[in-house]
Parts: sequence; structure tokens; C-alpha cells
Amino acid sequence: MNDREIFEMYKEQVYCFYYYLMKNQSDAEDICQEVFVKVILADRTKVRNLKSWILRIASNECNSVMRRRKTGWMKEVRHYLLSKTQNYNPVEENLNHRETKDELHGLYSELPDKIRMVIVLRFINELTVPEISKVMNIPEGTVKSRLNKGLKLLNTMVEPQLKEMRSNESVY
Repeated sequence: MNDREIFEMYKEQVYCFYYYLMKNQSDAEDICQEVFVKVILADRTKVRNLKSWILRIASNECNSVMRRRKTGWMKEVRHYLLSKTQNYNPVEENLNHRETKDELHGLYSELPDKIRMVIVLRFINELTVPEISKVMNIPEGTVKSRLNKGLKLLNTMVEPQLKEMRSNESVY
């Protein structure tokens, strides 16, 4: 597989990975570009699973950027609007879809960095636990633990909203 094919095949996954973690479109684009420069310059002859390998490079790059920013400033969070256009949906359904995406993005952004990275790799990039383990260079048990903790945290964040929705429905 040549460099162009690799880029075309994995650019969206790497971009989405960064977008959810960095919370900023321009940062995601910049870091994504850096990752593919590293991928193109690297020796890929011994790579077995290209997707995991590329996301591992992406993960390492993201970790270094987040480490640098821990002491510095964070850019303003932008809502995640990157999706395939849905021309066939009614306006109301499209609005609901956007609102749901915005709420999910807001929930993701409240998770701790390590847990958010595992959640994004699992549910956005659709990696398996062993693949996440390789990408992040942590044991599978740690991946499972972080997934479990992340899902519990997301559940506790969503619970008050669900209770409010249920109480509003009973009023009408």
C-alpha cells in the first residue's frame, strides 16, 4: 500500500480521534498532518496491523501535545459537527441529531484525559480492547478498567438529565 492510499484510508479516523481529544478543529488538523508525516517517513515493513500502528503514533503525539498544554491554556471547545450530510432527514430530525452530538461531545470533554482517550478509541474509532491496548501501550485490563469507569462516569452525567426529562413528561 502506498503513502497516498494509507492517508486516504485512515485520515478520517485519525482526524476524529484528535478532534474528540483536542476539542478543536485546527489543532486536530495540525496534529493529524504531523502524524501522517511520521507515518510516511517511518519504516512500515514490520508493521502487522496498520490501523493500530497509525493510531499508536497518533496517541503518542496527542499525549505529548496534551502534556504540553496541561500547564498552559486550553482553546475554546467547539461543537463536533463533522459528519456525513443527511440530505434525506427532515429539519427537526437533523436538529435533534446535532443537539445529541453536541451533548455527547460535551460529555466526552468532561471525562479525564486517559479515560476519554480509551472511550474515543473504542466508540469513535471502533477499536477492540486488544487494539486499544497496543495503541496506548497499556495492559488490556487497564483498557477494560478505563472503559468501565468511563461508561460509569458518562452514565452518572446523563442520569440527572434523564430524570429531568422523565419528570417533564409526567407533568404534561
